[in-house]
Amino acid sequence: MTSSHMCNKGRIDNSDEAENERDTENGHLIYKSGDVLQDRYEIVDTLGEGTFGKVVQCLDHSRNRQVALKIIKNQEKYREAARLEINVLERISEKDPLNKHHCVQMLDWFNYYGHVCISFELLSLSTFDFLKENNFLPYPINQIRHMAHQICHAVSFLHDNKLTHTDLKPENILFVNSHYTLTYNSEKKCNERRINDTTVRLVDFGSATFDHEHHSAIISTRHYRAPEVILEMGWSHPCDVWSIGCILFEYYEGFTLFQTHDNKEHLAMMERILGPIPPRMIQRSRKQKYFHRGRLDWNECSKAGRYVKTKCKPLKKYLLSHGTEHHHFFDLLEKTMEYEPLKRISFTSALNHPFFLYQPKKTQISLQNTNTNIKQYL
Repeated sequence: MTSSHMCNKGRIDNSDEAENERDTENGHLIYKSGDVLQDRYEIVDTLGEGTFGKVVQCLDHSRNRQVALKIIKNQEKYREAARLEINVLERISEKDPLNKHHCVQMLDWFNYYGHVCISFELLSLSTFDFLKENNFLPYPINQIRHMAHQICHAVSFLHDNKLTHTDLKPENILFVNSHYTLTYNSEKKCNERRINDTTVRLVDFGSATFDHEHHSAIISTRHYRAPEVILEMGWSHPCDVWSIGCILFEYYEGFTLFQTHDNKEHLAMMERILGPIPPRMIQRSRKQKYFHRGRLDWNECSKAGRYVKTKCKPLKKYLLSHGTEHHHFFDLLEKTMEYEPLKRISFTSALNHPFFLYQPKKTQISLQNTNTNIKQYL
């Protein structure tokens, strides 16, 4: 169904009086557990809240299953964003009807008193929330391998269908099931949650952009933002690859690689971790104010300079082990965080990287099966 049908589907009286009775001051739908929307979706609990609206768990009486329902704020700018997201989700459903490519599945959408509502398969904790609830203890490298393979597969599928996600981060990667086993970590001297099933889904396509559409100057959540975005050089699919590198580092270490809120400081961190920004990128940047005589205008002796120096170190110094698979992993990270977008690793190469080929026997069969599916789209 296209967005052109949207204003007709589920149209209900949207008088000011009705809206005032149903909405909070900032446009959220007022609801309580047990409320039923469209004579079908019975609200069970609130799962989360964002600038766009709220996500609630519902019992879908028509399908007799639990679903997640995204209820968009009753404001035009959020309704318009939801229409764009629905277009993307419909493209994903059309191209992946059997849900093999690790992207969340939209089940339905409707309009409820000015609130666009989108129903999805019900998933579990995000990879960030699991990390947080586990006291930011890193994921084991074999689990990172399986998660990374699925994420690369999902984003490769998007790129093949002329889409860039633009907001990849651990919060937007959800476990299908977040049951865990409690084990004792002798090194950290504490209990550690070990997730039982690392199957994930990619979510939140609200900022996803088709190749032919207008590309906003600034995209991505700060910590996962590629250098070409900060330097306002234009962006395309490779910006997603950079974000994935930042995400995988976070899974491996338990903390964010680029912990900053300032552009110049962010660039200084990149240089400390990855080496100098290439002169060609500096010359082409629309942000010349960050540079002086062809180099980053950065004072290492300032308070911010000392912060970067103590907070950051060259990438390879973050290795937690000198085992082969750890070195393969860092080689992959370096290739995802190549400064120049055109030199950044492609998914075709990434999915054939030694990190993914080096597999413990118990995951070998499932990854081989996934590889067969990937090759249809590469």
